Amino acid sequence: MHLNDYQKISSRTANPHENELLNYTLGLAGEAGEFADLIKKGQFHGHSIPLDEIEKELGDVLWYLSQISRLFGLSLAEVAQANIEKLNKRYPKGFSKSSSINRQEV
Repeated sequence: MHLNDYQKISSRTANPHENELLNYTLGLAGEAGEFADLIKKGQFHGHSIPLDEIEKELGDVLWYLSQISRLFGLSLAEVAQANIEKLNKRYPKGFSKSSSINRQEV
């Protein structure tokens, strides 16, 4: 599936209202927290980290991200492309500790 197709299809489950941005921003933070909790439990509590749970939580993060992008008139493909361009400028030879420490903001 292409990112923009996902964004369009997933938008049908959005609930338009005057506080969508706040709703989706808090939702994104909450879902990212749920993902982080899975990792925490796996790393520090001895739980298994089921792939289906990882997939579910990351899907929820993607949904909120896609809706926030939509509210700003951005496609997910545009967001992804801009991020790749930023990373290419920041780390033209790929990531290294040295380039991270000495990086220039772009």
